Amino acid sequence: LPGVPGIGEKTAAKLLTEFGDLAGIMAAVDDPKAKLTPSQRKRLDESRPYVAVAPTVVRVADDVPLPDVDTALPHTPRDPAGLDELALRWGLGGSLQRLLVTLGA
Repeated sequence: LPGVPGIGEKTAAKLLTEFGDLAGIMAAVDDPKAKLTPSQRKRLDESRPYVAVAPTVVRVADDVPLPDVDTALPHTPRDPAGLDELALRWGLGGSLQRLLVTLGA
């Protein structure tokens, strides 16, 4: 889904930091004292119809039950022989050894 033309990821992140959320950004469009450049204000104003429906179209589900996941990095390979085979096949010997040393394996 495209965003507001002329508002890239970096600018969008900056605007979210400045105004809190999409509603805050759009309220800033109507506030002449808000720190928006003239081109940002114009682009956001012209994109109101899109911005009004975008949250519904791109809503992220935040109520999905997820299982607990162990996020700890393993300290030893689960399948050392398989890992050695992959390292040999793809020429990863040195990189693999550095990783194993880092993990303390």
